[in-house]
Formats: sequence, C-alpha cells, structure tokens
Amino acid sequence: MTSESVASILGWIVAAVVLVAAVIYGPIGQFGKPARPAPVAQPAPAAPVAPPVRGPVIREVPN
Repeated sequence: MTSESVASILGWIVAAVVLVAAVIYGPIGQFGKPARPAPVAQPAPAAPVAPPVRGPVIREVPN
C-alpha cells in the first residue's frame, strides 16, 4: 500500500466519524431526541389597580 491509499482510508474514517457526530449532536429536527412539551400560555397578570384619588388631608394645626 502506498501512503496515498493509507491517507485516503484514514480520511474516509475521519469523515465518517465527523458525519456520525454531526447527526447525533446536530440540530436535525427531533431525530433521536425526546419531544419538548408545548409551552402553556399563562394569562397575563392583572395590572395593579391604583387606589382611588383622595382629597387633600386637612389636619388641625395648633395656634
């Protein structure tokens, strides 16, 4: 075997390993991964109600 054929075989082996790793860890849909539950829409919390407007506070002031 010449060094070129050995390098070719090793190149194919490395390419196959990289391709398998890309399929396992890559973002290829849900293939081989558990399905994520759909997010449940929570109702928006009600805005806090402002206290009713009150008139001015009049205190007795000693003379």
